[in-house]
Amino acid sequence: MTDAPVHAPLNTETEPQGDLCIRTLAMPADTNANGDIFGGWLLSQMDIGGGVFASKIANSRTVTVAIEAMNFRKAVYVGDLVSVHANLVRIGRTSVTVHLEAWALRRKEMVPILVTDGNFTYVSIDDQGHPQPIAPAGPPPIPA
Repeated sequence: MTDAPVHAPLNTETEPQGDLCIRTLAMPADTNANGDIFGGWLLSQMDIGGGVFASKIANSRTVTVAIEAMNFRKAVYVGDLVSVHANLVRIGRTSVTVHLEAWALRRKEMVPILVTDGNFTYVSIDDQGHPQPIAPAGPPPIPA
């Protein structure tokens, strides 16, 4: 693989972009002191979804090594259906950078809204937890 960046599509903020990775319901136990959904809960949902996506790309276990460019755009409320979508940004030698979007579908509404987005970087690891190169996509080579 090359280290050339692959840019995620520009978000028009009108519809989710990328692969659906996780969908969950925001519950009362996930609220902060103000009664809104805690930003850390939303961040963790995004990390879970991004980890699923990165592991598929790397075809191995992955661990989160960086979160950057987080934009908390709108509040999430109890009862919102939260969906996390992923787009590949870059594949490095051992890492995968993913642009994640969290969208909320509010009760009694028909159109989801973009609530949070950001870039997450994951590293492919072996069974001992050490970084390992990401194998190129495609079938394994045929032994000679």
